[in-house]
Amino acid sequence: MTGTQAAALAAKLCRVQVIAAYPITPQSKIPEVLSEYVESGQLKAELVRVESEHSAMTVCISASLVGARVFTATAANGLAYMHEQLHWAAGARLPIVMPVTNRGLGAPWTILNDMQDTIAQRDTGWMQFYCMNNQEVLDQTILGYKIAEQLLIPVMICFDGFRLSHTVMPVETPSEEQVDGFLPPYKTPYKIDPQNPVNINPVVLTDPIPDPHGELCPSYMGFRHRLQQTFEDAWPTIGAATREFAQLTGRSYEDCLFRYQWEDAEMLFVTMGSLSSEATEAVDSLRSQGIRAGVIGLRVFRPFPAATLAQAVSRAKILLVVEKAISYGYEGALATELKAALYQENGSRPAIFNTIVGLGGKDVKPKDLEQIARDSAEEAAEGKIRTNPRWFGYGI
Repeated sequence: MTGTQAAALAAKLCRVQVIAAYPITPQSKIPEVLSEYVESGQLKAELVRVESEHSAMTVCISASLVGARVFTATAANGLAYMHEQLHWAAGARLPIVMPVTNRGLGAPWTILNDMQDTIAQRDTGWMQFYCMNNQEVLDQTILGYKIAEQLLIPVMICFDGFRLSHTVMPVETPSEEQVDGFLPPYKTPYKIDPQNPVNINPVVLTDPIPDPHGELCPSYMGFRHRLQQTFEDAWPTIGAATREFAQLTGRSYEDCLFRYQWEDAEMLFVTMGSLSSEATEAVDSLRSQGIRAGVIGLRVFRPFPAATLAQAVSRAKILLVVEKAISYGYEGALATELKAALYQENGSRPAIFNTIVGLGGKDVKPKDLEQIARDSAEEAAEGKIRTNPRWFGYGI
């Protein structure tokens, strides 16, 4: 199945109750498939057709507040249009799960893939999981609900537009009974009762104030601190969910990193999404040439797995951070995060080469990654330190 079909099937298996539907390429097939499930009676859910992505997230927020398991999907400028409500959903601690089919942002317009859209939203308080194939799209969506509903943090399931969203791959699917056992019905930590009305997300002040019962409630900064603390403490919950999922399906995501030929590697590709798959082919070719290369692919970007990632790459001499997004004025966000993680670790400091590729759907082949590896190794041998990222394959 395609990535969009996998995301829609995962939502059906999770028995979502409210779907906010607004089309945008390349995710439009997700609500289309879900509408077929609802119309045919295969899924008992309310499908709400809205006039914008901002409204789609508003529907999800409202339905989640009253205890429904909710779902929507988007991409690119649609995600950007949700920006205000993304902050609201996270601040309200709502366990919304939203697949994002990564697509380049306008202007100029493109419908093709890069990761600028989700990377630009990394500070909105959503967890971000990145998928390297369509099996992970299905699995991570199911895991997303399990994790979100325990931590009360919304989750983006990020996968490359067209390269995964429209590409057919083999996907193993658990049964509804298996998913029901893994994911019980969602229960809110509070009850909405018309006979006992309460304020939800009122204006808060700079200092804690007492509620009607005299108990101090957090200030604005206190709420922000609570959210950050939950992110910092999220790993045991993520680990427990992935171990239970592995018992159910035989597929383990307990390691937040995809690792390939990494243990003895002197040179490591560090990347996310479908680039991780491309990099494995480049590594096989480089290994045949006597170059000990490997791959580390991040499955989880928020919360950032700093300690795990730093340990995984610490023995390599050269790190090739290849990204489909740029933080304008500096470098790719993954490169910055990796450098910060390594700064906290004692021991060697690998040479880090950041390369920006694939923006707007520019094709990235394994041979291109091989060329990036050879060029970076040459610069490392000459002692060159690159302060700005290299752009590969951008033309004029």
